[in-house]
Parts: sequence; C-alpha cells; structure tokens
Amino acid sequence: MRVVVQRVLSASVAVDGKPHASIGKGLLVLAGWESNESPSDLTYIAQKVSKMRIFDDIDGLMNRSVMDMEGDILVISQFTLHASTKKGNRPSYYKSAPGLEAEPLYEAFLDELWHTCNRPVKSGKFGADMTITLTNDGPVTITIDSKNKE
Repeated sequence: MRVVVQRVLSASVAVDGKPHASIGKGLLVLAGWESNESPSDLTYIAQKVSKMRIFDDIDGLMNRSVMDMEGDILVISQFTLHASTKKGNRPSYYKSAPGLEAEPLYEAFLDELWHTCNRPVKSGKFGADMTITLTNDGPVTITIDSKNKE
C-alpha cells in the first residue's frame, strides 16, 4: 500500500462535478493498493498516518499528530500511485490492484484509519471521476509505502 499524505488547511472532493466531502485543517491522504496487500499493510499505514507528527506545536516545531490537534482526514483512492514509468512515456498500472480487489481494501483502510484515530474519516468515491481541491499547508507532503518502510 502506498499513500501520499498532504498537510492541508482545507481540502474537498467533488464526484462527477458535485460536492461530495470537505475538510478543514488536517490531512489529505491519496491511497493506492497493489494486489498483494495484507491487513498488516493497512494497519501499518493507518498507524503512520494517524500518529505522524507533522503539525506545529506552540513552539512552531512539527511535534503534533492529526490526532493531537483533532484535525480532519480526507482519503481519496488513487490507483496511479503504483504507476510504473520504467519503460516508455505512458505509465503502466500493472502493479495496481484491480478495482474488484482494491475497493474492499479501500473500505477496510477507511475503517482502520477511523478506529486508529477515533475520529470520522471523510472520503471520495472509489472508482469515480473526482476533482480534488486543496490548500497545502507548509507545504508538507510525505509518501509512505508499506512495502518499502523507510
């Protein structure tokens, strides 16, 4: 599982041109799955996202998590995170889990993140044509990969 986590002042998602979900200060999480994901991958990423200290404390140091500051979370499924650009100019998505496999992983990740944070998690709509609007804060943008733990 791979995610791109962006610290935001606000973010929203529209599905098929209609407003769907929005958040204030918190995290926008773009998430993608490979075919070989396990429940431990979901747990690892949910723990990292919820506990990552990337929000400023009173001294201006990044010492607070989204849970500490009671921030919002918006999760968007994005199969393109597993694009292979090794050959040619057209990315290949052969590493991405097919929709029938990825959708239950997406739903399970939303549940895992909700339970880990003990806060509501907003989301886009799996497989839909979505437009994401965000105001990045910092900017702070971090990638996490459950198969490449750095």
